Amino acid sequence: MQNRIEKITHVLDKNKAESIEVFDLREKNYFVDYAIIASSLSSRHTTALLDHLKNDLKPEENFNNVDESGDWIVVDLGDILIHIMTPEYRVKYDMETFLSDLADGKEGQAL
Repeated sequence: MQNRIEKITHVLDKNKAESIEVFDLREKNYFVDYAIIASSLSSRHTTALLDHLKNDLKPEENFNNVDESGDWIVVDLGDILIHIMTPEYRVKYDMETFLSDLADGKEGQAL
């Protein structure tokens, strides 16, 4: 599993994705084991990063589903979920807080 995570983050990093974060969600009652978030430079860069992932990870990885909106792409690899977002979407939806709280066992707690 760690090799897969490293390969994904390497592909994102070498293609200029920014602020790449990996969240270990094993045993956290979430539907994937890991989530990866990366920022793109623009909508076009978001799409380009998806193309790089497809080219560099296939055929080893099975892309179960890809949800594309231009500003936010979600890639479902079964046990790994990859979020690629423009900086504006990343701030707006703040997935880091949700995933950090989940990884730290704080889900469902009152603030």
